[in-house]
Amino acid sequence: MPTGPLRHVAPPNPDPIFHHVKAGMSVIIKNTDETWHMADVIHVIGSAKCPKVPLFFQVTYVDNHVTNWVKADLVTHIVPRL
Repeated sequence: MPTGPLRHVAPPNPDPIFHHVKAGMSVIIKNTDETWHMADVIHVIGSAKCPKVPLFFQVTYVDNHVTNWVKADLVTHIVPRL
């Protein structure tokens, strides 16, 4: 038994959401101006140091069908399939 003060052990931080995004998924993207869009992910580009960690997503916005590249960390949610 420890004789000193009890120590709190924090659980490990979970992976960011964008680590779990794959091509074919639908996601919510929150822009820097606080607007958001739902988009379908077409292509995933990883970083040079760690290709399995997404850096950019090529997406098509659901509302206006515009295809664009977005930074991976702008993804806030993965939309579940029904």
